[in-house]
Amino acid sequence: MSDINDPLTDVVTLLQPAARYTKYVQGAGGWRVRRSRPELAFYCAVLEGSCRILHDDGRQISLEAGDFVLAPALQGFALSSLQPYDGPDLDEDRPPPRLPDGQYRLGDADGPPEVRLVVGHCVFDSPDSALLLSLLPDLLMVRAHPRLATLVQLVGDESLAQRPAREMVLSRLLEVLLIEALRSSQDPDAATDTAAHAAPGLLRGLADARLAMALRSLHAQPAAPWNMARLAREAALSRSSFFERFRREVGVAPMRYLLSWRMALAKRLLLREQASLVEVAQQVGYSSASTFSVAFSRHVGWPPSLFAQQQRLLPAA
Repeated sequence: MSDINDPLTDVVTLLQPAARYTKYVQGAGGWRVRRSRPELAFYCAVLEGSCRILHDDGRQISLEAGDFVLAPALQGFALSSLQPYDGPDLDEDRPPPRLPDGQYRLGDADGPPEVRLVVGHCVFDSPDSALLLSLLPDLLMVRAHPRLATLVQLVGDESLAQRPAREMVLSRLLEVLLIEALRSSQDPDAATDTAAHAAPGLLRGLADARLAMALRSLHAQPAAPWNMARLAREAALSRSSFFERFRREVGVAPMRYLLSWRMALAKRLLLREQASLVEVAQQVGYSSASTFSVAFSRHVGWPPSLFAQQQRLLPAA
């Protein structure tokens, strides 16, 4: 895996984000687009003007030029004009009109645009995407971050072009975009939405200096003989304090996190046809193939060999 400083890179790499689409959108007047596909990660960068996010629970978040929003798995929200609107929603099945230049138009068809956006979806090809997404916030917003704006521009330009290896380039750009958005949430010089830190998960764990030491060590050496005492020493905490702090900030008990992470790594290794069961077991911290097989079957519900066989038969996303 990656070096000791990159648990976020580990998670995004295992997620295997792939481009679904990226659109340049302009809007004027009143409009609203409902996002109802939680299996598709949604992102939006505001290039000019303003708009807002409307949650089904009544919360609203205003977006201004330079803001970036990432929703890895958010349900029940819409992107809307600032102007009040009581007309029908647009959605994934009813997209806005496409203009001759390839952009999409929201709201009033006439007049200059009041807002310009880059919006897109990506899918996650990881067999353990549910686990990995549970470690990330439902919604992350970074305000006026120039590096993200540059990355989004590159994604948009690549999506409009028909160059060789387009899908590969888009996937790599999306990986970088996700990592940059997530680590920007920990940048003291970047303004981020506080809602991103409300739910327990990997970001909250890494924001805790003590827990971050244990998490980075665990990700750097997933096959090491970790136990509660050793992890607590990495964090310079007592076992009881470490356990409670980890569970509160990350959302799961430390050893449960370790098991889930090892199984996520094992799934990826099993899908590499050249990896033997013994090699997979050793790389995720098990002394024998039989011990690993029992643990994997209990955690996943299938023996390792059957899991690999079934995954290879599944159609690509």
